[in-house]
Parts: sequence; C-alpha cells; structure tokens
Amino acid sequence: MGVEDLGTDAEAKEPRSGGSSAPAGQAKKKESVFHRLYVGTGAFDIVGARKRWYIFFAVLVLVSIGSMAIRGFNFGIEFEGGTQIQLPAHGARGEITTSQVTESFTKALGEQPSETQRVGTGNAATIQIRSEALPADQVAKVKQQLFTDWAPIGANNQPSAQAISDSAVSASWGGEISRQALIALAVFLVAVVIFLAIYFDTRMAAAALVSLIHDIVVTAGVYSLVGFEVTPATVIGLLTILGFSLYDTVVVFDKVRENTRGLLGLTRRTYAEAANLALNQTLMRSFNTAFIALLPILGLLIVGYVLLGSGTLQDLALVQLTGTLVGVLSSVALATPLLVDFKMREPKYQQQAQRVAARRAKAAARDAEGDDFDATDEDALAAELRKEKAMAAAAGVPARTPKARPQNKPRRSGGVSSAKRKR
Repeated sequence: MGVEDLGTDAEAKEPRSGGSSAPAGQAKKKESVFHRLYVGTGAFDIVGARKRWYIFFAVLVLVSIGSMAIRGFNFGIEFEGGTQIQLPAHGARGEITTSQVTESFTKALGEQPSETQRVGTGNAATIQIRSEALPADQVAKVKQQLFTDWAPIGANNQPSAQAISDSAVSASWGGEISRQALIALAVFLVAVVIFLAIYFDTRMAAAALVSLIHDIVVTAGVYSLVGFEVTPATVIGLLTILGFSLYDTVVVFDKVRENTRGLLGLTRRTYAEAANLALNQTLMRSFNTAFIALLPILGLLIVGYVLLGSGTLQDLALVQLTGTLVGVLSSVALATPLLVDFKMREPKYQQQAQRVAARRAKAAARDAEGDDFDATDEDALAAELRKEKAMAAAAGVPARTPKARPQNKPRRSGGVSSAKRKR
C-alpha cells in the first residue's frame, strides 16, 4: 500500500495522545448510511477503494466495446435509408394492429418488413412500417394490399387509400447527421480540456476528459447491448448528457481544490484523504442533482412511450436516462480517483504523504508505549487545523480591503477620542 492510500479521514484515524480510551461497554453508536451521506464527514472511502472502481469501469468499457464490435447498433431508417409507410390505426373493420399490418406487407411482397410499430394514442394513433428501400411499384402494391385488407379511415372519417402515405429516406442524410455530431463532439472535448486546464490545472482536465470519454463509450455500449434504436435524436441526446456529467465533475473538483489549498504545508491529511473528504461533502449534492435531472427525463420517457408511442421524445429520454446514470457514477467514482493518482505522481505530494505517515507513526508508537502526550505535537495539529479552516473560509469569501479612514479624523480607543483624553 502506497503512502497515498492512508485512510480517508485523518480525524477518524488520528491517535489521540494522552487521551483515555472509552470503556469497552460504551461502544459508539453506529450511524446510518443516510446520516453519513448527509453529513459528508468522509465516512465513504471512495478514493481508498479506487482500484476496485477501476476494475468495475474497465469491465464496463470492455463489455461496451465488445458489444459495439460484435452486435453493432440498431440504426434507424434515418441512418440506413429505406422506405416508410404509414397508415391510421383505425379502419372500417375496427382497430388495426401491428401484426395485421405485418401480415398484409408479407402477403404483398413475400417478405416481412424491418419494423412495424404503433405511434400515438387515441384517434391520432398510426401504424408505421419500415423496410429497406423499395421501388415505386412495390410501394404501390403494399399500399393497395393494406387498403384492401383493412380500409383505414381518412380525414373525412371514410375509408380512403390516400390515408396511407409513404416516404423514402436516404442514408446520406443520416451520415451527414453523424458527421456533424462527431465534429461537435470533438469541438466540445477540446473546449472542455482548455477550460479545465485554465480554471483548474492540466491533471484535473485529463481526469475529466477520461471520465467524459468513459460516459460516451458506456452509453453507446448500452444502446448496442440492449438494442435501442439509434436515431438523430439519440445523437443529440448523447451530446446533452456530456454537459451534465461535466457539471457534476466540476462541482467535485472545485471542492477538492478548496480542501487541498495549502495542503503541502500541512501534515493533518494526505491529498487522497482531502480529495475523498471533498467527494463525501459533495456526494449528497451529486445524488440530488441526478435525481432532480431524472424526473423530467422520466416524464419524457412516459409521455414518449406510453402516450405517443415510439418517437423523438422516447429516443431523447432513453439516451438521457442512460447517460445521466453513467455520468453521475463516473463523476463520483472515476474522475476524482484518477485525479488523485495523477497528483500522487508528483514528488511534492509523495513527500507530504510521507510526512503525514511519519507523524502518525510517531503518535501511534507513543500511545503504544503509554507515554504522556506530546504537547508540541498537539499544538502543531491545532495550529494546522486553524490554518486549514482559515484557508477553507478564504476560499469561499471574497477578499476585503479595509475602508480608508480620513486623515483628519481622530482615532477612538474604548469609545473616547484622543482629544478628550488630553484634557
């Protein structure tokens, strides 16, 4: 175990010199998980268990890449091109089902369509048929078969062949959408790296970039693994979730920077412990933000799937739901642990961790021998605690300049001016 892996909270593991231990019967009451999550005192050792998290995220990425390589994606008609035929879900013989429409399509051409689905509810419900690109004569044959079998009701509430519409989609349109999305993604990632490198530092920028790439790969892998249809709305939704993931990462990193201000001159906790404390302090905020963000997404999913059927709203909701869950997990358990490993490569942080370990070993040995506590060490720790609190306070309070006093105004001491004291 390296020196950077020393616990998660220095106060919890700090030997108290000269203090008497509590009797065995007075065991400390165990706090609930929700209480520890709410108070954020560093009880969850996320950074200390980062190797396990790395294995978990590595498995996710490998499964995602394997699924994309083997299964591929279920691209919509906008990407693959083809023919779409649409008709009302109500006919002269009653409600029209997707299985009935599939049967008529197969009867007309001798093969099944690529996809048949119901869209919308009530009188606005329609049946959509998607297939590979069909010549005009085959499209006409399918439309005639559908009208003969089910006589869909038109706008005039009468069976009408004009109620059955068709459209052809070129694959080049979907390719253009993909190309523009990749350009937007590249520009976004470059802008993120530049912003974080200026606002924080290059190591924080590198950790955030790895986290964002992980979110993209895993979200795409989930779509490949589950078989969700990939549409232009999916691509747009993928770009929107990156902003949420970045926001959560910046919030955590800002707290890490606040907790590690002046850390190299202190021996109370290591960089890993300070970063883990920052994670605990922002954990409840991250979960609350994710929960609030999921509420409208679930609303979109319910409206898009239950009320309107498959469509743009459902595609947007699916990718945002997946990306939000993946994004908040990577912001908490991947970005900050990576930052700790990047920082601990620097000799100055390794030396500071060694000083922390040496002081703790000295205090532990003194307690084991039953010696009296070292007042010098206790005073130094108290001074460091005051310094740490002052730095944390200074990080959140803007600097103030003292108000200039007029030169001719006499000083007051104890409420009595110097002029009155001379009398």
